[in-house]
Amino acid sequence: MAKLYFYYASMNAGKSTTLLQADFNYRERGMNTMLWTAAIDTRADAAIASRIGLEADAHRYTPGTNLYREVTAQHAQGKLACVLVDEAQFLTAVQVWQLARLADEVGIPVLCYGLRTDFRGDLFPGSAVLLGVADSLVELKAVCHCGRKATMNLRVTASGDAVGEGQQTEIGGNERYVALCRKHFAEQLEMYR
Repeated sequence: MAKLYFYYASMNAGKSTTLLQADFNYRERGMNTMLWTAAIDTRADAAIASRIGLEADAHRYTPGTNLYREVTAQHAQGKLACVLVDEAQFLTAVQVWQLARLADEVGIPVLCYGLRTDFRGDLFPGSAVLLGVADSLVELKAVCHCGRKATMNLRVTASGDAVGEGQQTEIGGNERYVALCRKHFAEQLEMYR
């Protein structure tokens, strides 16, 4: 029976690397996959790029993309063994349910990779639904500068100062976000004061 998986972590935990390795494993065995990522993230030439240099092209979804329809159309042309979704935090609730339907009704495993929380510690809408309905939840580990597990994403200015307000989504990498443990995140945003 196919499942809906959610692999979640803070920034810099290797989510895209893990996705690309899973895709490679399927393809190496002659199986077809379909990769998706959020259209909002246009930083890299390749649609999915990891910090260690791995990359792959992928379909890009917007909030209006019907993932069930797009995937089943591709599946009809050549059986898909797996669907892999990067930046899953940007999925809508409807899209998460479309992915669940692919697993439940079509029998295609769906592996989603994304952030659990934003720079304020709030759940992303797509992540919230995935945490509620995914068959399997897998936390990937990142490390804070203190050595503890990093679970939070601190947004910073160009000079490294913590940012506590603003839009939930602001695309950026190491120049914009720092993965921290909850203690250091809270201290930076002065939540413990």
